[in-house]
Amino acid sequence: MKYFFVMMIPMIVFSQSGHEIAEMIDQRPSPKDLTNETEMILTNSKGKVRTHRMISKSMDGNRKQIIWFIEPKDDRGISFLKIEHEDKDDEMRMWLPAFKRVRRISATKRGDSFMGSDLSYEDLSSRELVKNDYTRLDDDQWSGKECYVLETIPKKEARSSYKRHVSWVDKVSMTILKEQSFNRRGNLEKEKEFSYEKRGEYQLIKRVYVKDVIDDHSTEVIFSDLVTDSGLNENLFHEKSLRRIPVE
Repeated sequence: MKYFFVMMIPMIVFSQSGHEIAEMIDQRPSPKDLTNETEMILTNSKGKVRTHRMISKSMDGNRKQIIWFIEPKDDRGISFLKIEHEDKDDEMRMWLPAFKRVRRISATKRGDSFMGSDLSYEDLSSRELVKNDYTRLDDDQWSGKECYVLETIPKKEARSSYKRHVSWVDKVSMTILKEQSFNRRGNLEKEKEFSYEKRGEYQLIKRVYVKDVIDDHSTEVIFSDLVTDSGLNENLFHEKSLRRIPVE
């Protein structure tokens, strides 16, 4: 009987539909909470570089997240809060100390750039399974790894600024290694690459590289000093916390 199941595994995997692959990605083990330092490096079309350093805390699979900007000096104190909801629009707010006010990011602004980077506010949010359609394309290899290739098409209720995404998914870890995102006109807009660190049962993201192929600039995000399951209090994820930069 043991050998029967071993022989059946390849056939079961091969039969996975696009939606089933998306579910497998969504069901990967994730920490109860995560704290890290983040370096975000922006490079424009002329090669000019600007670097941001941040502290990030998140929980519930990154559905609650707060980010404080530490450097450069003129951005210190800017902060961002995101709380995702299943039954209503996500909450997104930024504290802008220079103006002493909180800016609320509406659903219509999800496609706007996050702090001048190649990541939009939408890119910072999870993709809800029920708000997208999924199609499995022909399998492929990426960086020497066997991958599922998954096409994701947002439904109307997703209010997405993208028409579709094509993702290369590692068959072993079920992590997305590469992704192409197409704008509403159907043109390739962004190419993304992801790398991870395995820690116990978790696959923790270590680096994201995003290339805007239309405007010819890029953003590299590097995560360091990752701390998992530290017991963060969910009360941290509140507008009042935006003004409180953590002690480094």
